[in-house]
Amino acid sequence: MAGIGMTSARTRERLIQRLIDQGIQNPDVLDRIRSVPRHVFVDEALASRAYEDTALPIGYGQTISQPYIVARMTEALLANQPLYNVLEIGTGCGYQTAVLAPLVTKVSTVERIAPLLARAKLRLKELGIKNVRFRHGDGTLGWKAHAPYDGMLVAAAPHAVPQALLEQLSPSGGRLVVPVGPEGHQELVRITRRDEHYVRERLGPVAFVPLLGGLA
Repeated sequence: MAGIGMTSARTRERLIQRLIDQGIQNPDVLDRIRSVPRHVFVDEALASRAYEDTALPIGYGQTISQPYIVARMTEALLANQPLYNVLEIGTGCGYQTAVLAPLVTKVSTVERIAPLLARAKLRLKELGIKNVRFRHGDGTLGWKAHAPYDGMLVAAAPHAVPQALLEQLSPSGGRLVVPVGPEGHQELVRITRRDEHYVRERLGPVAFVPLLGGLA
């Protein structure tokens, strides 16, 4: 898993320095980006580009998010506070899950594309990550059985935040980090729930694949 050459420590440290230069400060998040072998989450033909700060295709019209976005979303979700029960919408290849899982107590992750979910489960098992439960499901509906969640992270962009996700947030400060908007006009936001009030913070422009309902 450690790899050599394009996955060397020097290559990873260049990526970490780039993230620091872009404003990522949480040392635990930086350590996870440093230690998670991103090359195992992409096709072998793309392994030489795994530690570039760029999104890469993973098949089925989906992408592995660029490391900066993964770090930014994870840092915004943690907000220097412990999280115990986190919902991830859009497992994809499992890279974001691998970065997040050791930083929280439990992750429930939902993916609508069955082959991607199967691949992610295998990769996370190989990495020894055991605090993740998986579901092949419609992410726009959340995963009500394990709600309420004190943290949610959505790795695809809805035009508007699904009501089901807002309702499954813990009313005592649950945080949701999600890209919102149509293609070309998306913005990363953090929504914090206080009882029936939702405080929305704008975190900057982003570009994600759309959040789709149903199963594939």
